[in-house]
Amino acid sequence: MSESADSLREQRRRETTRALTDAARRLTTERGFAGFTVEELCAEVGVSRRTFFNYFESKENAVFGFAAIDSRQEGLEAEFVARSGDLLDDFLRLTIDRFELFNPLDDAPAMFAVIEQEPRLLKAAFEQLAKNERRDMKLVVRRSGEGADAELHAEVMVHTVGALVRLCMDQLLHHHSTDSFSDLVRRRLEIARAVFAPSQKAD
Repeated sequence: MSESADSLREQRRRETTRALTDAARRLTTERGFAGFTVEELCAEVGVSRRTFFNYFESKENAVFGFAAIDSRQEGLEAEFVARSGDLLDDFLRLTIDRFELFNPLDDAPAMFAVIEQEPRLLKAAFEQLAKNERRDMKLVVRRSGEGADAELHAEVMVHTVGALVRLCMDQLLHHHSTDSFSDLVRRRLEIARAVFAPSQKAD
């Protein structure tokens, strides 16, 4: 398949994914999350049930826009694994690149509205977050090798960067920071490194 044809297919996939998420959120607002089926959602967008499950693992994921991995994200992750610089710096770069690719700030108001109406969906959101963290831990282990405590190191790295990301999101969403996500998270990582660095005690 030519590159242009492949790009067109990817574009159509993203458009269908977006249409399913928009329709899922609208139906949740109008009927409640339990008030519609996957089949009814598919009918709204004009796709088959099989197509839906090629894009989303569940109705909850459609509402949140948690689509199956796409080629752009796979490319970013492959680049991370292939790099040979500082592991933490490279993982932060991957985090920033994914943020810029998907920009969760755009969807935040719609997400908050859905959660306010259907608080039980929070469980699905946390489950997806945990799944993403496990995926990132596997990426870090692939990159660093499976030495002693490799999984523990990956766990600490992924959860530490995740905590910094959440702090930055709070600054952007609730404190209306004018700094970029990249600047906010890099600054916090710099401070975190200083906090955890061995203290230099005077003799």
